[in-house]
Amino acid sequence: MKITVIGTGYVGLVTGTCLAETGNDVLCVDIDDEKVEKMRNGIVPIYEPHLGVLFDRNIKANRLKFTTSLTEGLEHGLIVFLALPTPEDEDGAADLSYVLNVAEEIGKKIQTYKVIVDKSTVPVGTADKVKAVVGKNAKCSFDVVSNPEFLREGFAVDDFLKPERIIIGSNSEKANAMMLKLYSPFVRSGNPIIVMDERSAELTKYAANAFLATKITFMNEIANFCEKVGADVDKVRAGMGSDSRIGKRFLFPGIGYGGSCFPKDVKALRKAGLDENYDFKLLNSVIEVNDTQKTILFPKIEAYFNGQLTDKRIAVWGLAFKPETDDIREAPSIYMMTSLLEAGAKLTVFDPEAMPNIKKQFGKNLDYASSMYEALENADALLICAEWSIFRTPDFQRIKEVLKTPVIFDGRNLFNLDDMDAEGFTYVSIGRKKVNI
Repeated sequence: MKITVIGTGYVGLVTGTCLAETGNDVLCVDIDDEKVEKMRNGIVPIYEPHLGVLFDRNIKANRLKFTTSLTEGLEHGLIVFLALPTPEDEDGAADLSYVLNVAEEIGKKIQTYKVIVDKSTVPVGTADKVKAVVGKNAKCSFDVVSNPEFLREGFAVDDFLKPERIIIGSNSEKANAMMLKLYSPFVRSGNPIIVMDERSAELTKYAANAFLATKITFMNEIANFCEKVGADVDKVRAGMGSDSRIGKRFLFPGIGYGGSCFPKDVKALRKAGLDENYDFKLLNSVIEVNDTQKTILFPKIEAYFNGQLTDKRIAVWGLAFKPETDDIREAPSIYMMTSLLEAGAKLTVFDPEAMPNIKKQFGKNLDYASSMYEALENADALLICAEWSIFRTPDFQRIKEVLKTPVIFDGRNLFNLDDMDAEGFTYVSIGRKKVNI
């Protein structure tokens, strides 16, 4: 099938590449001339595991192409995916300007029937808005489908190629038949394609993300309470996770959730509720707790240094909001580093992939190390903000020798408490043994 994908961010590029991998003829549209030229030359503009191999293979097979021309894109594809940004507005609502502006241009330009697919995460009712905007100028028939993505950064390629479920929101039999044909290669193992109305599909994405954010936040609250009463959150987590009604996933405590989805989507759902005179009391608490959790280690660091952080050097491992991505949007590391800098600390940072993005934001306010161990040189303490695999089994003796004092503040609970005692570290983590500092 001939497919057009408008927008080449995380969602758009993964969508286009993976659809090309199953034999479709895919043309990706983006307004950034420099980015398009790089992609034409085989340069992947984002870090996502396994994407590069598929990207290169499908460019060479001429199944994956790029253009800055929306007209060319609309001439090409029978199915047109909108994978456009829906950033958070000042009031927490999702900003639909990118989606609706492109929808207006689509209405002016399409000459033959198209299936227009909302792939972006959008509020309930967006499909109706897109239909109205396209229909205002369109001279031919079209359908609008809501097809929310469920891609985890760091696992996006696997999630697309082997989805747990695919949601298709449409009341058009013609559009549904085309979408079912397009996605059939990805569900040969029997995972469901669930067809529903557009509004239910739109809400499904928000509901799923808000629930997962709530689960993470609940576990962070339990971890904080564990420290108060002398319980061990690792044991509590194991006991809870063994209950099939709860499950083991998303029960790992830490310094809060971040990224491009959970923070934005929870706030957007809350705002959508307010627009309908419905107060999501639970989501209010989730947002409040997560905001606090991002800097939960700061007072502990401050207490360890007796309130004197001026000119103390802190090494920071892990800058992305999670491992296996270079995405720093709403990353807890940003909030921790900002608090430390404001208190007068000096920071040397390291991340396997996110350093260029952090450098764009912090510039010369940080020192950038070329390795995890280089970051420790002349440092008074180590702070861990993201759980990259390379941090899980470090050379503790080397850490101890390089750090001025053997103290680690771990926002992701990477290490065993007994091991850290045996190694002679002051080790402060989340929801486990309370350390007197």
